[in-house]
Amino acid sequence: MDLWRRLRRSHGVRLALGRSMAAYLRFVWRTSRVTMEPANLYELADAELPMILTFWHGQHFLTPFLVKPYHRGKVMISRSADADVNAIAAEALGIGTIRGSGAMKVTDSNRKGGLNATLEMIRTLEEGTNVAMTADIPKIARIAGLGVVTIAKHSGRPIYPVAIATRYRILAKSWDRAAIHLPFGTAAVVAGDGVRVPADADAETLEAARREIQRQLEVATARAEALVGRRPKTMTREAPAKAGEQGSHRGSPNG
Repeated sequence: MDLWRRLRRSHGVRLALGRSMAAYLRFVWRTSRVTMEPANLYELADAELPMILTFWHGQHFLTPFLVKPYHRGKVMISRSADADVNAIAAEALGIGTIRGSGAMKVTDSNRKGGLNATLEMIRTLEEGTNVAMTADIPKIARIAGLGVVTIAKHSGRPIYPVAIATRYRILAKSWDRAAIHLPFGTAAVVAGDGVRVPADADAETLEAARREIQRQLEVATARAEALVGRRPKTMTREAPAKAGEQGSHRGSPNG
């Protein structure tokens, strides 16, 4: 453990890990038989650009492959040392990064760069670039927070929840039970109907939007799991009081 702590401080080690991760994910995608719902996903999405893409933490590793050559996109990734590897992998796959946390408490935002990252996400959308971020409250898996709906309120752009599942995977023993995708199987990409948040949304309206994001992610996840032949465990959790037709193709980095 001490050796790993020393190694992960090395930029060279993180760079090698990130690039290796990108190469491995590209291999998984290229060897997977991918089904998308709805089948006209890109047609629908292109009419809504720029958009906010959101997903559960640990389900996000294959999302860079949803990007078409004509799309521009950036993803929010935390500032932690471990997250550096994810950021390097994302950039190796052609996705820009915005470093910070989705935390909405003032103290957490200051410490984790949440406020600056949120402002940069809004500016990025104003420039016509799509953004992506996990929906979960930091370190609380599968509970949508207020971060993504707050960005939607101030940017005026729609949120689209997306779930990705693969038939073959290993679940990490991490707080988010991250899926380590394996090659040569089926994969499913399922998108929700989307959520818009009005510019004058009050606390009650933001909470309603948060709950709808939660619902759509749960439905999309269950459907993606079913499409790859897995029976999902259904469990609905409530946020803490203060939480703020099918189509198939062989995968490729360009979708």
